[in-house]
Amino acid sequence: MDHDNYSDGYIRGILSGVKTIAVVGVSPNTVRPSYFVFKYLLERGYRMIPVNPGQAGGELLGQKIYAKLADIPEPIDMVDIFRASEHATGVVQEALALRPLPKVIWMQLGVRNDEAARLAEAQGIKVVMNRCPKIEYGRLSAEIGWMGVNTRTISAKKAPLPTRGMQRLSLDRPTLSGGATDAATKAQSNTR
Repeated sequence: MDHDNYSDGYIRGILSGVKTIAVVGVSPNTVRPSYFVFKYLLERGYRMIPVNPGQAGGELLGQKIYAKLADIPEPIDMVDIFRASEHATGVVQEALALRPLPKVIWMQLGVRNDEAARLAEAQGIKVVMNRCPKIEYGRLSAEIGWMGVNTRTISAKKAPLPTRGMQRLSLDRPTLSGGATDAATKAQSNTR
């Protein structure tokens, strides 16, 4: 596997095939990238499981937080690693002890560990490194271009919010409204 270049088909196949994603290193801090990724994927219908030993026993967007992968009482399709590269091998070793094995190990932007990738691939697990599933989902479903991002139009004007007919795109997945915040719930009720 060439971990410098992934085909769209490879990424699309992963994002379309997984249902349950454990995010190792997710933060409950609403300004952290891991929180954005977790919330975004939860809203797209994935079963999201937060893993953070410092927050274990609490909840993140209505989902119970676990200390480690072994504590999760259900099968995991994908492990998303939001830890520094040097910790990826340990996370993969923990994932390899799970039964059944996860189908995918995904290392976030800036996270690359070739040893961890080799360990996972030797057990038949697909690996993605230095990519963000939120970005890839948005890119492959065309959501990134929906409100003016990546349209080759440069403007300081804020894009108008649609008043009707807003459509959420997906990768042939049902869209669920999980993890809504008070502001999002209020905004949604104002559009009806």
